[in-house]
Amino acid sequence: MIAAQDLQKDFQFPQEADSQLSSDTDLEDLDGKNAKAGKGMAAKKRKKALGEKGRGGGGGRGPGRGWVNGHHQENGVENMSLFEVVKMGKSATQSVVDDWIEAYKNDRDIALLDLINFFIQCSGCKGAVSAEMFRHMQNSEIIRKMTEEFDEDSGDYPLTMSGPQWKKFRLSFCEFIGVLVRQCQYSIIYDEYMMDTVISLLTGLSDSQVRAFRHTSTLAAMKLMTALVNVALNLSINMDNTQRQYEAERNKVIGKRANDRLELLLQKRKELQENQDEIENMMNAIFKGVFVHRYRDAISEIRAICIEEIGVWMKLYSDAFLNDSYLKYVGWTMHDKQGEVRLKCLTALQGLYYNRELNTRLELFTSRFKDRIVSMTLDKECDVAVQAIRLLTLVLQSSDEVLTAEDCESVYHLVYSAHRPIAVAAGEFIYKKLFSHRGPDEEGLPRRGRQSLNGSLIKTTVFFFLESELHEHGAYLVDSLWECGAELLKDWESMISLLLDEPTPREEALTDRQETALVEIMLSAIRQACACHPPVGRGTGKRVLTAKEKKTQLDDRTRITEMFAVALPLLLAKYCVDVDKVTNLLQIPKYFDLDIYTTGRLEKHLDALLRQIWEVVDKHTDTEVLEACSTTYHFLCNEEFTIFNRVDVARSQLLDELVDKFNRLLEDFLQEGEEPDDDDAYHVLSTLKRISAFHNAHDLSKWDLFTSNYKLLNTGLQNGDMPEQIVIHAMQCTHYIILWHLARLSEGSFSKGDMVTLRKQMRAFCLMCQRYLTSVNTTVKEQAFTILCDALMIFSHQILSSGREQLEPLVYTPESSLQAELLNFILDQVFVDQDDDNNSTDGQQDDEATKIEALHKRRNLLAAYCKLIVYNVVEMDTGADIFKQYMRYYNDYGDIIKETMSKTRQMDKIQCAKTLILSLQQLFNELLSDLGCNFDRSSSAFCGIKELARRFSLTFGLDQLKTREAIAMLHKDGIEFAFKEPSPQGEGNPPLNLAFLDILSEFSSKLLRQDKKTVHLYLERFMTFQMALQREDCWLPLISYRNSLQVGGDDDTMSVISGISSRGSTIRSKRSKPASTGKRKLPEAEENSCSSSDAVWMNREQSVQTPVMMPSPHLTSTVLRDPKKMRPEDSFAAAYAVSSEQLPHQPVPPQQQQHPHHHQTPLDYNTQVTWMLAQRQQAEARQQQERVCMQYAKMRNHMQQAIRRGSGLMEDDEEPIVEDVMMSSEERLEDLNEGMDFDTMDIDLPPSKNRRERSELKPDYFDPSSIMDDSVLNVSMF
Repeated sequence: MIAAQDLQKDFQFPQEADSQLSSDTDLEDLDGKNAKAGKGMAAKKRKKALGEKGRGGGGGRGPGRGWVNGHHQENGVENMSLFEVVKMGKSATQSVVDDWIEAYKNDRDIALLDLINFFIQCSGCKGAVSAEMFRHMQNSEIIRKMTEEFDEDSGDYPLTMSGPQWKKFRLSFCEFIGVLVRQCQYSIIYDEYMMDTVISLLTGLSDSQVRAFRHTSTLAAMKLMTALVNVALNLSINMDNTQRQYEAERNKVIGKRANDRLELLLQKRKELQENQDEIENMMNAIFKGVFVHRYRDAISEIRAICIEEIGVWMKLYSDAFLNDSYLKYVGWTMHDKQGEVRLKCLTALQGLYYNRELNTRLELFTSRFKDRIVSMTLDKECDVAVQAIRLLTLVLQSSDEVLTAEDCESVYHLVYSAHRPIAVAAGEFIYKKLFSHRGPDEEGLPRRGRQSLNGSLIKTTVFFFLESELHEHGAYLVDSLWECGAELLKDWESMISLLLDEPTPREEALTDRQETALVEIMLSAIRQACACHPPVGRGTGKRVLTAKEKKTQLDDRTRITEMFAVALPLLLAKYCVDVDKVTNLLQIPKYFDLDIYTTGRLEKHLDALLRQIWEVVDKHTDTEVLEACSTTYHFLCNEEFTIFNRVDVARSQLLDELVDKFNRLLEDFLQEGEEPDDDDAYHVLSTLKRISAFHNAHDLSKWDLFTSNYKLLNTGLQNGDMPEQIVIHAMQCTHYIILWHLARLSEGSFSKGDMVTLRKQMRAFCLMCQRYLTSVNTTVKEQAFTILCDALMIFSHQILSSGREQLEPLVYTPESSLQAELLNFILDQVFVDQDDDNNSTDGQQDDEATKIEALHKRRNLLAAYCKLIVYNVVEMDTGADIFKQYMRYYNDYGDIIKETMSKTRQMDKIQCAKTLILSLQQLFNELLSDLGCNFDRSSSAFCGIKELARRFSLTFGLDQLKTREAIAMLHKDGIEFAFKEPSPQGEGNPPLNLAFLDILSEFSSKLLRQDKKTVHLYLERFMTFQMALQREDCWLPLISYRNSLQVGGDDDTMSVISGISSRGSTIRSKRSKPASTGKRKLPEAEENSCSSSDAVWMNREQSVQTPVMMPSPHLTSTVLRDPKKMRPEDSFAAAYAVSSEQLPHQPVPPQQQQHPHHHQTPLDYNTQVTWMLAQRQQAEARQQQERVCMQYAKMRNHMQQAIRRGSGLMEDDEEPIVEDVMMSSEERLEDLNEGMDFDTMDIDLPPSKNRRERSELKPDYFDPSSIMDDSVLNVSMF
């Protein structure tokens, strides 16, 4: 703002803006809470006197409203700036622009100054341009001055701030520029002053190194360009109209020709041509001065703005802009590294390809960049991939010949994508490609049925589905096509006709494979219509349906029921022996409205359906088919519907027949003295499969199947020759019997006898499964193990939850023998190498699918056992055998083991820590047994155990306080284990397990300072006099472990601070106050402690790369000294002194003996020998100090260089405000620019006869030579 005395005129503000901008309260009260009747009085209290603000004031010559120095004036008192008015958005943009135009007409200098300050403030700059600066300084000087006044504390500015207010501000900002040009298009923009000034300012700001200036000015310049394009388009239209009028008048006969009108039209055309030339020059200036440089700016938001706006120009004024000279910028930028910019390229091109009239102008661009667009369908950004597919769909609509078969195939497979928007876009592409073209011979076809057009399209869908070779993904194909082809997919009548009706003589019948695919697609379409949500993996959950969607859902369900109630029995009868077709067809009744069977008088069709299901059960032994039949009966047997009795009778008859047959066959099969043949075993197995499948969904307790199944299992154990499938299904059936019994008891009404019966059956069955764990058949063992884990979980203490305390007698706790057998099974069957697991392949060569299936089975087995650990069904220490496999089988089971460790830690931290250390001890014992006691500690086996310990340590997290007791207990157990066994070589040699301390040291960083001292004292209890003097290699684990308990022991802040920045800020805060002789000094021990912690921190940070730019740290005077001038004893004693607490056995030096707070460590052995040991440690510490000092000096030099490079201009996102403006064109375009012409072009509007060339704007404001980029002039596009 400028001072009031600099102003010469006062400008009037229109009446309609008065009531909306009456007080400063509007600026602060964003929610409108103070917009009441008392608003005027609040405004009077807040009004400021003239010249009160430091940066300038507003003055006036009397009452009235207007603009002074960028501020709204009311009664001569300053209220709001133009920036604040636009930010508030409470005034109509039209009225704000009209007020500014009125002010410009009164005094254009002051009005332009307001507009300049508006752009400066919109950039977030706190400075203001004064009238003096405006009159006497060049633009570059003004921008430099504003850069100096920019707020460097924060990187935020209006265009990047979050919140609804700032989003609205961006829209208001862009609208203001557009309205300003529109309102000025008839006079002011041609005065060679206002537009020249604005364009010059924006061009200079867009070249600034300050991101806020560059971003804001680029957006303003691009919106200004868009507004000028609209003006140019209007001028072009007016010129065409004037030319037509002129030609029409001139073609009249001489007697009727009006010469005055001809002269007026000629003069009007000349004026329009001159105006068009002016607009053309302005657009050329903006394009060359801003766009050509900023479309490859370092900031992706700026690049996106440029590409978005050039798309608008080409769409609005295609005659001038839609040519290869402009399209090449969009094509090049499709290779941008940021998805946001690539997305803008695609959306810009979509607006062009949507208009078919423009397709001929896009042919060259399409041929050059088509491959890039096709490759973008696989973009890592899903939004970009979606828009790329939609763009290809538009290209496909423009011409079928542009995209090759390979191009289309790259899109086809995306219909199976897990990301639904991509799949839907690909489905739309396929629908346009395969289903939208109709030949002349298809016009007279019927609407429905086998011979209809939809019938042909359904066949095409089936062919496409089979060619994709993803036959288990029919639901995903239907979901992809649903939004564009729902009418086709809902033509179930044509699908039924294709399956049931005989083909005509000239028609080719569907093959068995095609019929199977059609049944799957039909089922998927029924599911999609009734469920109204995408298949698994394509949605975050069920969404709330609208009223229209609910009505459509009900109508579709009614149609499905009426149609398939009649057709389904016929389909089942035709395909009764086909497993795949029957399995899918039997799932259709789940989507019926069962009331329609009664209201529609369809009972006879229900009876036919039940007869067909009975026939399917009788003919099939496949588990999937039988379970589908069982599920269909379960859905139809709903007591809420009147058909329940009819279905229940049919179900009871079927089960009676099955149970009677099973008991009869079993009696013959188990008859003593006779050897059962294969036919008897097959009949027993098939009947048992049917009963098991029905028992899964139906309660068969009244048939008392437990006795017969238990007898069958017991016989199998005794004889050992029972077929494995009979044993497996007998186990499964018995498991269902027990679960149904428990379900009845859980309902509340039961007798004591029922409880005792269930308890006996459950325990007997668990014992039976335990005995089957030792079976020679792997499949039987896996089934027994799975059922045992489920039973132990169900009948554990968890059964008492939710108020079911009456079931306490059923709680079953596994004995130690059972726990051991379960664990042994896991170790034998799960933790095996892939190549060794040949049991599941029956001797056949493993293929990839079989390996994946076997791995999935083993993962399920491990998860079942880990669940027992997590819920405390088995002892937690059994998890040690699981945890120790973490590294070896990380790829296969790492996620399961890690989750198990996390859950057990939540349950009991101390016991979990004991389990972890136990797993390491087991691995160490195995190492000793394999390699002997004199193994090499650098061996891969020992390093593997250390790495496992490191991984375990990381799982404890950063909060040491929560895991303090657990870590301490872990060290305690580890120390006891290390000294547990004496050396087999006699005294004087290290204990057998001493090397375990090297592993245990991986957990030392998790100890707090006081805990390190405690653990060290506990370690000394196991140490002897001779151990403290040993320095041989075999004693290095003890030495390193003791050092891990000493280093950093005086500062536990390092152990709880995460991240480099947090550690750096902590250290800087400690050094923020330089040493002063006038203040009380810290005790010497504390100084040593702090210095030692600094040295330790620096030593830890040597492996961390220092950022290139970082805030200037506050260093103490000691650190800032030149190391060359510092005395060695000062540098060691002051900055890098080792704390006495780190050396527990160090004698007290004379200069520290008088200190009252010196820590005296209790001595467990001779003082003289201790003193000798401490001297040796002191010498080692001095050497370490020297190394740390040299390293820190190097780091300090690096930090100072980084500080000199950075001026402290840091944004919140760690991106400096001062940055490299231009991206490297060589890096981004090295493979793209071969043979391309990159020279910038002049904007060529339609040819003009009276063109007045103006090569540059006013020299004071704009120099075109300064914006031409010579580095981009030698690249050709086409």
